[in-house]
Amino acid sequence: MSTLEIEVGDLQPRKVEFTAGELVVTLADGRKIATPLDWYPRLKSASMQERANFELMPMGIHWPDLDEDLGIAGMLKGRAAAAK
Repeated sequence: MSTLEIEVGDLQPRKVEFTAGELVVTLADGRKIATPLDWYPRLKSASMQERANFELMPMGIHWPDLDEDLGIAGMLKGRAAAAK
């Protein structure tokens, strides 16, 4: 039995934006991921200042003021934030 390898590209986030209803992340390879802001209750209820204070990680995003971490792999799979 052979193992199937899937090339997923570079999952490192480069840019984070918010629209009225979405979180939009641009990856290092140029792809954009847009997910509903409703999936992330802490981000949805956060102030603009709290949303703007984030750290780009090798494969995710961290908002220290909100204690929120989002992984790019989970976003690609359509996974909403876990309830805390």
